[in-house]
Amino acid sequence: MMHALTLQTDVHDQFIDITSRIQDLIQQHSWRDGAILVYCPHTTAGIAINENADPDVVRDVLRRLDEVYPWNHAKDRHAEGNTAAHLKAITTGTSQYVLVHNGRLQLGTWQGIYFCEFDGPRTRKVWVRFFNGE
Repeated sequence: MMHALTLQTDVHDQFIDITSRIQDLIQQHSWRDGAILVYCPHTTAGIAINENADPDVVRDVLRRLDEVYPWNHAKDRHAEGNTAAHLKAITTGTSQYVLVHNGRLQLGTWQGIYFCEFDGPRTRKVWVRFFNGE
């Protein structure tokens, strides 16, 4: 069964740590062993796994993505003017698989699951699907 999480982003570029929301979903449904697919159905947002202990990491990643993909580029032709958001979304990717064991996400000590907004603020969806495994 697929589940949707609704997120409200607050600013143009933002990483939202959704790790606890995913873990809560696992607990609510008593999922034990398998894998979770976390999927973003938007072309200007993504899903990433990265460090969630030091907030400077997120700030640095957002800054560096802006350096690589500046918002106003003289040669961009996309009529909506958000080519940079599309490129950032391609870079982060649209989904992540995470193993689940004994009802717990199997993330590294410093890892978290992030929804990555690149064209906000907006209301967004994240789809989550659990796959049983043995």
